[in-house]
Amino acid sequence: MKTLSSILTSPALMVLLAVGCTSSYKHVIIVHGILSGPNDLQTLSRFITEHPSTKVTVIDLFNNMESIKPLWKQVHGVGKVIQRIMKKSPRGVHLLCFSQGGLICRGVLSVLPNHNVHAFIALASPLAGQYGVPQVMKSYYPSSATDSVHFLCYNKFMQKRISLCNFWNDPHQQVKYLKHNNFLPLLNGRKPHSKMAGIGFSCLLLALKKFLRIKKLVLIGGPDDDVIIPWQSSHFGFYNSKEAVIEMRKQRFYREDTFGLRTLDARSDIIMCSCSGVKHSEWDSNQQVFKRCIKPWLD
Repeated sequence: MKTLSSILTSPALMVLLAVGCTSSYKHVIIVHGILSGPNDLQTLSRFITEHPSTKVTVIDLFNNMESIKPLWKQVHGVGKVIQRIMKKSPRGVHLLCFSQGGLICRGVLSVLPNHNVHAFIALASPLAGQYGVPQVMKSYYPSSATDSVHFLCYNKFMQKRISLCNFWNDPHQQVKYLKHNNFLPLLNGRKPHSKMAGIGFSCLLLALKKFLRIKKLVLIGGPDDDVIIPWQSSHFGFYNSKEAVIEMRKQRFYREDTFGLRTLDARSDIIMCSCSGVKHSEWDSNQQVFKRCIKPWLD
């Protein structure tokens, strides 16, 4: 007869315990950024799949030059794919969204009914907007060109054609920004609810409150990002009219809780992770960023 001691130390039981301790993460959905595609995120995908049996889907839509299409169009297309994945994932999913992909994911989370996203991880994403010429483009466009982008972007024609215009947030042209930008101000609750009807949604308030269904919001960025300007936009910070950075908790959309950011913070469900020494093109392949800022929130 086997003793209790022999049963507890049997190889079969040890294997079962090991399997239980290394259960797979929830399905991880990765959304790429502007001018990129699934092939650019293979390293990040590999980091995740090193954890046994974990499913990873890198959204294969709006790749490369297609990624400059207007963001509401991308939200609708990506949202349909994510919804199909969620229906097959009763345990829930994680959204890991890089750069412009973070804005697409914000849109998806605001419009999908009954989503089951646990962690929304925004990796170096201009969540509060962009205002500045990235370092890699300064040889073609001087920094002074920043002051003129609003002439290009703040009109109906360009809002329906170029994704950058959907999140260009000129701190000196806020009247025009609120009047003509048909994406970011809506996500931030800065426009009347009726504005959503023009793009197919009947109620802005209900759409934005869907954002609160997430369990964790992980915001990742850093001071050496050479594309996101200001880099604090990845933490929902942004410039005021004097181009001083105002941090998230002093932003109007936080104070008025227009889409649930303050509520998430009160629940202790916002995690900010700041990493220095990481350029924008390195976020998705930096193993230390993955271990410190992403891996702890996958389960």
